[in-house]
Amino acid sequence: MRTKIHDFLFNPLVIVLIILISSLLTYFTGGMGYIFGMLTALTALWAGKFKWSEFGIEKLNIVRTIIRAIFFALAIFMVIDLLIQPVIENFYGSIDLSALDGIRGNLINYIIFILFMWVVAAFGEEFLYRGFFMKQLAAVMGDTDRAWLLSAVLISALFGLAHLYQGISGVITTGLIGLIFGLIFYRNRMNLVLAMFTHGFYNMIGITLIFLEKDRYLVDLIRTAMS
Repeated sequence: MRTKIHDFLFNPLVIVLIILISSLLTYFTGGMGYIFGMLTALTALWAGKFKWSEFGIEKLNIVRTIIRAIFFALAIFMVIDLLIQPVIENFYGSIDLSALDGIRGNLINYIIFILFMWVVAAFGEEFLYRGFFMKQLAAVMGDTDRAWLLSAVLISALFGLAHLYQGISGVITTGLIGLIFGLIFYRNRMNLVLAMFTHGFYNMIGITLIFLEKDRYLVDLIRTAMS
């Protein structure tokens, strides 16, 4: 039974259908797209008898992976948040982070949200968007380097769409960040954990700045300098 479910969920047509359904649910309902996709991905993992390699996870040097992830996270913050985000916001307005106002100056909420973020965003989103969607869509398209790159672009668009609550600037910015996560996975196809830790450390920078109520300081300073 498990084998049949596994073969069904990894069927190329079914993979495309799952991604399409998740995209539509994300657009019309927001979080339901993530929930549907995650339940499907976890079912696929169970049906494959927890063969993590199907999702790009194999044995790795965890210390080296964490060090590389910290470097990538800092680089993404400097390039996206300090250079690209101000330009995007000049055209489409500020990113709407009002959904995170509850952690501003609130240590308990900050700690709880950090833990929630590592589970749902860092590990959960990378497991779904890169480990399942991107990897399997690349396989559907031929599993070539070009297929992986095209899959990274397409799935990053879906990833950006999942952040529609942040406004147009948020969608574009997170889409670009998702593309970088995808390129990291493209270059390290059996080390999804690297993308997971990069995602987590990058989010920690942003969440900590929101907690300290300094999230707009550098961006607004740069936007003012540009105007």
